[in-house]
Amino acid sequence: MKPERLSDIKKELISLSNEQLIDISLKLAKYKKENKELLSYLLYEAADPLKYADSVKAGLLEGFQTLKRHHYYSTKELRKILRLVAKHAKYTGLPQVELELILWFCKNYLLYADTRSNHKPLHMILIRQLEKAKKLLSKLHEDLQFDYAEEYNVILEEAEQKARWFNKKAFEL
Repeated sequence: MKPERLSDIKKELISLSNEQLIDISLKLAKYKKENKELLSYLLYEAADPLKYADSVKAGLLEGFQTLKRHHYYSTKELRKILRLVAKHAKYTGLPQVELELILWFCKNYLLYADTRSNHKPLHMILIRQLEKAKKLLSKLHEDLQFDYAEEYNVILEEAEQKARWFNKKAFEL
C-alpha cells in the first residue's frame, strides 16, 4: 500500500470534524511510542522549546553519570544518548534547540567520557557532533550565532586541553 501525499492528507484532515480528528490523533498515539511522545510535545511543551530542551538534558544526564569506563561500552552508551538527543531535537524542528542539545552533549562528553582512550569510534562521536554544531551555527540568527559561537569555542578549548588526539584548528569558525 502506497501512502498518500501530505497535501492530500491535509485536505482530508481539513474536511473532518473535531471528534474525528481526536480519534485519529489517539489512534496514532496508541500505535507507536514516538507518535505519543511527539503528540505530548506538541500539546504540552511546544510553546517553550528551550524549556523542553532543558527537561531533555535533565533526563539524559543520568546516562552520562553512569557511563562505563571501558571504551566499548561507553561508546555504545554515548550513541544511545545521541539517538535520544536527535529524536528530541527532531520533535522541536528548531536549529537553536538542536544546537543547544548538541553543545550540551559535547560538554558532557568532555566531562564524563574517557578522553585519554585511543578508541577511534569514541573519538569520532565528539568529532561528528562538533561538525554538526559548526554547520548548525550558520543556520541561526546573527545574535544567536554570536552567543553560541562563544560556547562552541569554549568547548573547543576544553577539548584541546583534555584530549591529546583532538585538533582544534579543524573546527574553528
